[in-house]
Amino acid sequence: MVYGTIAGMHASEPGPPGPPGPPELPEYAERVLDVAEHIPSGLVMTYGDIAEWLEEGGPRQVGRVMALYGGAVPWWRVVRADGALLPGSELRALEHYRAEGTPLREAGRATEGHLPRIDMRRARWNGET
Repeated sequence: MVYGTIAGMHASEPGPPGPPGPPELPEYAERVLDVAEHIPSGLVMTYGDIAEWLEEGGPRQVGRVMALYGGAVPWWRVVRADGALLPGSELRALEHYRAEGTPLREAGRATEGHLPRIDMRRARWNGET
């Protein structure tokens, strides 16, 4: 069946090869990103929490997934267990935390960079709805 032509080529004919699409996401990465997408605004999970929730991998594996693919999900909601802000992205993350009302512990004067930490006791999400 022919639907029309584009520069003399019928729409039912294959076109020239284009650039390859994005590589397929590994199944484990899809699962990690799915959990990250479901963390409610204002709450966080640690890398280890996500690994435990998935019953697979560990904090380093989750961290690797977030480093490679996490830009499309609320990456600032996946954090270190000590509540320290992600090095190199502290200010961007802090904007998100403040906008979402994520509980923070203000930094003391002796704290390097005077950046707050996430109040893990109040901000940690256990995965329940």
